[in-house]
Amino acid sequence: MTSADSQPQAYLVGGGIASLAAAVFLVRDARLPGSSVHILEEGRIAGGALDGAPAPVPERGYVSRGGRMLEDEAYVCLWDLLESIPTLTDPETTVREEIVAFNKVWHTNAQARLIDRDHTVLDAADLGLNAHDRAEMTRLLALPERVIGTRRIEDFFSEHFFRTNFWAMWRSTFAFQNWHSAIELKRYFLRFIQEFPRIHTLSGVRRTRLNQYDSIVRPVQRWLAEQGVRTDYGVKVTDVDFAGNDGERRATRLHVERDGTPGTPGTPGTIELGDDDHAFITIGSMTADASYGYDDSVPELIRDKRDGGWSLWENIARKAPDFGRPGAFNGNVEETKWESFTLTMRSPLLLHRITEFSGNAPGTGALMTFADSSWLLSIVVPHQPHFDGQPDDVFTLWGYSLLGDNDGDYIGKPMSQATGQEILTELIGHLGFQDDLAEIRRTTQVVTVMMPYITSQFERRAIGDRPLVVPAGSANFAFLGQYTEVPEDVVFTVEYSVRGAMHAVYELFGVDREIPGIYHGLSDPKVAFDALRTAFG
Repeated sequence: MTSADSQPQAYLVGGGIASLAAAVFLVRDARLPGSSVHILEEGRIAGGALDGAPAPVPERGYVSRGGRMLEDEAYVCLWDLLESIPTLTDPETTVREEIVAFNKVWHTNAQARLIDRDHTVLDAADLGLNAHDRAEMTRLLALPERVIGTRRIEDFFSEHFFRTNFWAMWRSTFAFQNWHSAIELKRYFLRFIQEFPRIHTLSGVRRTRLNQYDSIVRPVQRWLAEQGVRTDYGVKVTDVDFAGNDGERRATRLHVERDGTPGTPGTPGTIELGDDDHAFITIGSMTADASYGYDDSVPELIRDKRDGGWSLWENIARKAPDFGRPGAFNGNVEETKWESFTLTMRSPLLLHRITEFSGNAPGTGALMTFADSSWLLSIVVPHQPHFDGQPDDVFTLWGYSLLGDNDGDYIGKPMSQATGQEILTELIGHLGFQDDLAEIRRTTQVVTVMMPYITSQFERRAIGDRPLVVPAGSANFAFLGQYTEVPEDVVFTVEYSVRGAMHAVYELFGVDREIPGIYHGLSDPKVAFDALRTAFG
């Protein structure tokens, strides 16, 4: 297969938010005709990790694999993208404008950020940091990344730090484990230092009106389709050929399988890249090999890379030393997995009780973390409805656990071995609502999701483990996603994927438009003063 005509063609491998954003930038800023932009997606739906829909078995309820909190200061590239995209309901209103308006009405101000074993809401404003903790934080912030290297977070902090309210809130907000990369924690401290004074209320959080698939992905998809961008589903890119001389490198061929199902080979073929064609290649996957459980079943922990989410990068990485090392991220499932769950409630009882207990209406409370939970369990009660088409008498919430291999405090078994209804029972125990347990269980469906690589992007890494977005000498290809290197920015954010996509398009196409700068809170005297007074005062 060759390019359709003499017009340069752009092939975007993967249908996640990085590819979708790159497609928008190609059309909007690089002025490439939409008909010359091709998105190749292995699955049957775009959006990557930004999902939200009825469960794989729809009669079982709704499911989101994860929840995302946005922020005004740090998400400037995302806002730049969404300022161009109309909402699905009003062509005169952009997605960005909808988010701003929604958050003015439904402002986050968590009143029950931390809850103890006695069902008591803790004073989360008391971060619990002592002078030694602060000295350890200062040391980490002062060290260059090349000196920090592959060391763990726990290599820089003593036991007291990990028992503080600050760490309970920080780690549950951003999903850090003690063994994750100390470099990533440093970047998060610097990137979100403006959150220090409000970490106990999460009042800096911005949310979409519905889940991010309905509120962001679908509007972007419609805009792209209106521009003539084509998305081909059931197309898996298995390898890429490269050629080069005199310091210039080019992608020359995409190897594809068409119309297979995840884990099943399709019909092999190739896409030949002409001299003016480009390839934007998403590498790695946080949600690869996700598996589902329900009320009466347990999701499987898949360890043998069945769906091919990592195979493309593994194949590419063998071809050049600067194409990254995927094994640094996908080589230890025990360190990168966790499980999430979505409740579909066909009675308002549980939502009413949580509202009364927390003091927050749905959509205003952000995370509630059960600080003494052996699973380190957290939940989010979103504004209702959270899904497009969700009936008025159906309600949802999302939760997850960072320590799901520990025995539960109420059901006596690990979350990873618990059915959906058993996880619901554990949650109700931590809320102290056992008097209504039978009714809540009768009217609630649970979908659980085990994700082997969900925090793999936080794994300890050395220089070169993540490739540059545009590798040295690249004439026509770039890498996208959470496993590329974007200096100073933080992975596990939508912003990271969008910023990387902007870098890729602007550099390869010579777009004369400034990329929004990375926000540095320490450069703002007031932000710096408030943050330092909170953490170090």
